[in-house]
Amino acid sequence: MSDTMTIEVNPREETGKNANRRARAAGKIPAVVYGGGKESVAIQIDRKTLIDTMKGHSGENPIFLLKLGDKERHAMIRNMEVDPVSRQVIHIDFQRVMMDQKIRVTVPVEIVGTAFGVKTEGGMLDFVTREVNVECLPGEIPKHIDCDVTDVHVGQHVEAKDLKLPQGVTLLDDPDKVIISLGHGRMETAAEAAAAERTEPEVIKKTKAEE
Repeated sequence: MSDTMTIEVNPREETGKNANRRARAAGKIPAVVYGGGKESVAIQIDRKTLIDTMKGHSGENPIFLLKLGDKERHAMIRNMEVDPVSRQVIHIDFQRVMMDQKIRVTVPVEIVGTAFGVKTEGGMLDFVTREVNVECLPGEIPKHIDCDVTDVHVGQHVEAKDLKLPQGVTLLDDPDKVIISLGHGRMETAAEAAAAERTEPEVIKKTKAEE
């Protein structure tokens, strides 16, 4: 399930491009907190503190407990802007969440096991859908959803409704959405190779006189 990370934040007294540039130069990341029926609040986070806090925490949808003075609020990252050259985070959008109210999130799918059709029948696995949309409480967001392919044969597939979701997690996607499919491998046999040779057009070279 999703981890909760506590982090101290500070209000942004100034906003705008120049103010944000100065904040980044001082090792701060400009950010905004919105949602939850309240006004947006401009904040800034110490870059090193954020990196240290996130170390050791996995998952695509971490929950943060943002502490601003004597106030605190749970929030999730909804958008993280990254500089294309330095690859450093330059802005974060946080959305407030209530821990007792369900939210909609996207969760990655992970393949578990080796398919029977790959191991025994020479098939090839096609990972069609790598994430699914679900609804659950913020504290129950799974880090990933397993897709067990152990018993899948060539010609079969796994659909979204076949995934085993944790208790309290509801699928929002089309139940018939294909997650993985297993088809025949493209292994050329000796007979196929010989047939290909026979069907290749013959190249006739002209003599000098004919030219």
